[in-house]
Amino acid sequence: MNFDIRVPAMRGKMGTRTYYSCLMPMKAVPQFFKFTDWAGISPEDREQRVLNEKRVPDLATYIAENEDNYIFSSITASYKGEPKFEPFTEGSDIGVLILQLGDELIINDGQHRRAGIVKALQDGVPIEGHAISVLLFPWESTERVQQMFSDLNRYVQKTSKSLDILFDKRDAVAASTLAMIDQVPVFRELTDKENVSLSSKSTKLFTLAALYDANAELLKGHDKKDIVANATLLTDYWNAIAAHMPDWTKVLSGQKLALELRQEKISSHSTVLRALGGLGVDLIGRDNWKEQLKALEGIDWSKKNSEWENVCIVSNSVVSNRQARAATKAFIKAKLGIELTAGEKRSIDEAEMKRSIDRIGNLLDEGNGQAAVSPLVPTA
Repeated sequence: MNFDIRVPAMRGKMGTRTYYSCLMPMKAVPQFFKFTDWAGISPEDREQRVLNEKRVPDLATYIAENEDNYIFSSITASYKGEPKFEPFTEGSDIGVLILQLGDELIINDGQHRRAGIVKALQDGVPIEGHAISVLLFPWESTERVQQMFSDLNRYVQKTSKSLDILFDKRDAVAASTLAMIDQVPVFRELTDKENVSLSSKSTKLFTLAALYDANAELLKGHDKKDIVANATLLTDYWNAIAAHMPDWTKVLSGQKLALELRQEKISSHSTVLRALGGLGVDLIGRDNWKEQLKALEGIDWSKKNSEWENVCIVSNSVVSNRQARAATKAFIKAKLGIELTAGEKRSIDEAEMKRSIDRIGNLLDEGNGQAAVSPLVPTA
């Protein structure tokens, strides 16, 4: 036996198709939007992407932790049955949409939202009385549903990590980072808060994303929710760092162009920033730790400095993986005269060994090249 579900709706046209925009109670989402295991179907026959199960707990947690102010965009779906629309007044496009429980709705966009809502309901999050907006289009064929999926997702532009950090008011590390930036002149003037990477002509030295990651390293072991205390700590630390980074000061004062510094040196690279952030964990709290930072002025940050090879520069390019960040931190600690852990010593030794092997290889290549251009080498 089928049951009618009546939901407020608006009727409209998009192209040649009539569609409905309605509000659906959260408690109805599991019944109307059934899970389809597309993984068991060949790619060309699927009407959706395969559900990424790893995303579902995060979405459910997001709802649970922000029960009073979470937000979702509309679910877009295609209906196979024919819904009945009752306008409030004759000829009106505003009214009530009558759906039958059991009607099949194929999700075109929003299957992860649906799965997160279902899990939140299963976990007992009290959202049954909440509603989500749903756009309903007529189902025509698998090809049409596939085209809708493509159209809905092809031109979606993922926001940059920097912009996500700037706009996320729930992230305590982001809040501390933004407060700190305002108090550190070189960051206040030279940080790009929108892009995750800097263009070749950018007048900035840093990205908000890179500073956020560096601060996440620095705040390990601290209560992330204490925004005021963390912002004070970050401000004190980065002002102390900036005092011994003359290249940063030159760009701030206009003595050097940002693009020139980025081309020539690694001192503003995200790998170095994260290494400096991690360094703070070992440094802050030591006697005269700010005085130890003076040794930063003696570090040659030039990309041509062979000491960076196999630390954070590989094949003439700066790398930013976890191993490079750890090796960079160890390198800076050694320059500051701070005792290294066994693992850090090993990373420095491995980098030196690789440089030695590279030097030997280059000498052999030069020797082979010289022999290749020499005609006959007389023997004794």
